[in-house]
Amino acid sequence: MDGARGEIWAYPDRLFYADAQGREPGGVQMTGIEDAPVNIRPARAEDTDNIHAGLLGIAKTVGELHKMRSTPDDIRRDGFGDRRHFHVLIAEIDSEFAGMCLYFPIYSSWRGRPGAFVQDLFVTERFRGKKVGEKLLRHLAQQVNDEGGAYLELAVDSGNVGAQRFYERIGITHQADDHVHRIIGDAFFAFATGKELRNGT
Repeated sequence: MDGARGEIWAYPDRLFYADAQGREPGGVQMTGIEDAPVNIRPARAEDTDNIHAGLLGIAKTVGELHKMRSTPDDIRRDGFGDRRHFHVLIAEIDSEFAGMCLYFPIYSSWRGRPGAFVQDLFVTERFRGKKVGEKLLRHLAQQVNDEGGAYLELAVDSGNVGAQRFYERIGITHQADDHVHRIIGDAFFAFATGKELRNGT
């Protein structure tokens, strides 16, 4: 089924932080930056370490740090090399890294319009409570709209009820008519090379 019919998938390996009521956590007390504006810009290669740190922060939050395989070199190669596989928006407050949104272009064959898939959304603890995550998503939506696109899709951990409530609150609603199917690891490589696995996968 074309992904255009479901804007949020019950994808088990990505999340956005939120509390039990779907609100961005308040984070720590911020002195002198409460009214500082959130600046959002495209990522540059020199942002690689912050991007990777954000990915580690996501993995740590869901207790899956042991599953992280990517390195800063992977992010630099695939995000800023000759063949870019994803894009990143960087949020800054008072010139300090506040968060990031990693995404890539997608296309809806049913709608006949492009969109963007949000793979990772992260806000540093210091700046939570300033709607940085929502502002990153709205910035991306405006960018997609300006480029002729019509939708965003994203994945949320199936057990992360707080994140689901957050997305619902800002208007990114769960669609019940899609199921995610995935092939990964040894099964993927066997499938790609035409080999059969012993278990029949």
